[in-house]
Amino acid sequence: MSIAVSSRASTPVAIVLAIGGLYVAQSVIGGITWAGLPAVMRDQGLPLDRIGLVSLIALPWALKFLWAPAVERYRLPPVGKNRTGTIVAAGGLVSIAGLWAVGALGPEAWPVLACLTIVAFAASTVDIACDGFAVQSLAKENHGWGNAAQVGGAYLGSAIGAGLFLLLVDAYGWRIAVWAMALLLLPLGLPFLLGVANRAREETREHVPSLLDALKRPEIRRGLAASAIYVLAQKAALAMLGPFLIDAGLDLSMVGLVNGVGSMFVGLAAALAGGALVKWFGPRNVLVLALFLQAGSLFFFSVFDFLGGFSTTALMAIAVLSSSGFMALGFVALYAQFMRWSDPRQAGVDFTLFQCMDALMSMAGGIAAGYAAQYFGYGAFFAGAGLVALLAAPAIAFVSDRH
Repeated sequence: MSIAVSSRASTPVAIVLAIGGLYVAQSVIGGITWAGLPAVMRDQGLPLDRIGLVSLIALPWALKFLWAPAVERYRLPPVGKNRTGTIVAAGGLVSIAGLWAVGALGPEAWPVLACLTIVAFAASTVDIACDGFAVQSLAKENHGWGNAAQVGGAYLGSAIGAGLFLLLVDAYGWRIAVWAMALLLLPLGLPFLLGVANRAREETREHVPSLLDALKRPEIRRGLAASAIYVLAQKAALAMLGPFLIDAGLDLSMVGLVNGVGSMFVGLAAALAGGALVKWFGPRNVLVLALFLQAGSLFFFSVFDFLGGFSTTALMAIAVLSSSGFMALGFVALYAQFMRWSDPRQAGVDFTLFQCMDALMSMAGGIAAGYAAQYFGYGAFFAGAGLVALLAAPAIAFVSDRH
């Protein structure tokens, strides 16, 4: 593996491991917010439409394209070393402080949503810098390692934030569980801050990162369309998976086990398999395959709700495959496309645009999912979501690269 720019001393393996720690930390926060918190709220008897409002915490992730150019201009000054480490340190401290406050407030308080929104703002800003650093620091032939760090780190973080977190809540209560997650962020960020972030070289840069420059490029417009289609079809319906499992009779520990085991083992294995499949068959074919597989799992949930007769073991197995396996398989391919469409001179801006569309569709889809499941029932909701996934397959094939 080789390095394109940015660091003299750091090897590509060191870079991948360091940014992998940052992606794990971001996903710990995401797991708590979008998987752990909804399950806890449902366990306490809150209605589904109110739980769906948790998706509003994704707003900073949907809007971070507004400040991404400023972050990139600060990160990449006209002359000097990149400042990725400064951004990561500041965002990490805000995230730790925010989670500490969340632990003190408790899961039912509306101020918790406000605190988690601030944490999401800090984490999304760190993500801008981290994504830009990854695309810029690794040569194109090593982008697959960056994808593995993103997706593998996301599932490992989700195993902690959505799995271990719920086990801790069940055993020790909300406050201890959240504070444990806050403390965990520190060791996850230190390898980056003490390692590759300190080894950047002095550079002179002529390009000024710009949102307008990104939007002029056809690759960016294709990427935005691909992100919208894929996330709506593959991801939005899973906002109701945790509440569905609770209502199906699983307790918080069992849901935590589904999330944790799924992310730790199935998600990581699927991410590695996705990387190999993308290399052999191209991102387009893998994206279509993942949509068909996800549609099948959503139809299973619908049949389970309508007819019953299946064991909870079967339900847990399909839930693991749906939320971890099929998701990881598809998102490795999607992120491979995003990296290819991003300009290394302003990768933080380009990649952020794609992720903002992801967050926007996740937020809108999560809110709609809550209302649909509440008023039409799980069976009709999951059947409709499966149909959307099937219809999305030809659309994603059209906008993706053919090669």
